[in-house]
Amino acid sequence: MAPVLRETSGSVAVLTLNAPRSRNALSQATIAAVHAQLDKIRHDNAVRAVVIAAEGPAFSSGHDLKELTAHRSDADGGRAFFTRMMTACSDMMLAIVTLPKPVIAAVQGVATAAGCQLVATCDLAVASDAATFATPGVDIGLFCSTPMVALSRNVPRKHAMHMLLTGEPISAARARELGLVNAVVPPGTERDAAIALAEKIAAKSAYTVKTGKEAFYRQAEMSLADAYCYTAQVMTMNMMARDAHEGICAFIDKREPRWEDR
Repeated sequence: MAPVLRETSGSVAVLTLNAPRSRNALSQATIAAVHAQLDKIRHDNAVRAVVIAAEGPAFSSGHDLKELTAHRSDADGGRAFFTRMMTACSDMMLAIVTLPKPVIAAVQGVATAAGCQLVATCDLAVASDAATFATPGVDIGLFCSTPMVALSRNVPRKHAMHMLLTGEPISAARARELGLVNAVVPPGTERDAAIALAEKIAAKSAYTVKTGKEAFYRQAEMSLADAYCYTAQVMTMNMMARDAHEGICAFIDKREPRWEDR
């Protein structure tokens, strides 16, 4: 059974985590499959947005602890395998951030540890009212250090620390209040809602979306002065683009723009 399924809905690629028996744990195979699909999508001009969904009652339970534990018997106690896994997972998360197309999580159930990290890493997230979120590594002696990176960039510090230090789950409604998800919808509608949101963004200029997404993440790591200097240069470059000229003219002429994605 393929660990990740890919479907197409118009110009939206839907990647579905497909290991419900393991609660869609981010195993070596699943991480590799997601990353491989993202690499294909990066160069596929027909795809303008991505939705990451999941089969079964859980969105993702995080790292596959059984797979990790099995390598305790390695000659080095598992250190090399643990390093490869944590690096591969981090690289997959970075591939989402650096993808020049928006990625939206459709969360139908529990998202814990690296599963919560995956939601936080996506550009946007739509959650079922039945979904819950947690970083419970502290409960098993394995602090959620890599999930912390994405979580702390989405949620105010004290709330992030509360989740990390207590391991307590939060509801979808609370996740929306904290900024971890954008919208909460009735159970069973989260996938369609995420696709609808993706389609709305996909109707924009792909060049403009790519420019904006890249600038958003770059400026977030800069000082205030550096961020303004950088984004002033980005806006100047953007103004010189064909689609900016077309979009502004269309707005002035009160007509729909005709994008060429350049």
